[in-house]
Amino acid sequence: MNVLLFGATGMVGQSVLRECLLDPRIKRVVTIGRNATGQQHPKLSELVHANLLDLSALEGELSGFDACFFCLGVSSAAMSEEKYTAITYDLTMSVAKTLVRLNPAMTFTYVTGAGTDSSERGRSMWARIKGKTENDLLKLPFKAAYMFRPGGILPLHGVRSKTKLYQAVYTIMKPFYPLLEKWFPNSVTTSEKVGRAMIEAAINGYPKPIIESSDLNRF
Repeated sequence: MNVLLFGATGMVGQSVLRECLLDPRIKRVVTIGRNATGQQHPKLSELVHANLLDLSALEGELSGFDACFFCLGVSSAAMSEEKYTAITYDLTMSVAKTLVRLNPAMTFTYVTGAGTDSSERGRSMWARIKGKTENDLLKLPFKAAYMFRPGGILPLHGVRSKTKLYQAVYTIMKPFYPLLEKWFPNSVTTSEKVGRAMIEAAINGYPKPIIESSDLNRF
């Protein structure tokens, strides 16, 4: 399987990249982002591109892929609805429409989050916009599309959040990871399990398109 990965420098993206490089079923991984990961591996190629809203210059390199793992995301804290929509909805849909045109047999996996609002009518701005993004992605003619909604993610194997506050919280909580997994199996998972679950869905499919936090530990 040949895969594209967006958001490889974020915590979920790091997790997916690690599992892709370890999985013998994945033959080729191409990351696309504003920054390179800096990793080197025989299966890995990186495309650094400043404007992800316009992939026209890269289209010659975006065909022949079986799956896309879209792990880009930002916090909505202190962000206007207009700006959050541009990053979360407009960018995602622009990329997805390009990819489905070039790879109609592709499986598209998208990371949102627990609490995403499929009705698009809730009071939470981020949840509404994420819900609209999910809904419109599922209307595109991909072979399959899966929306991943993880809750708490415990980072393993050197995976790190880019947010310093989160880094501090994870450092403090690390000794309690086994207990958190045991006590909250429906809302807490690990970075390794998220990466593996996304790969399994891309390769083998899943019975439903929206994969909640409670589903992740069952893969």
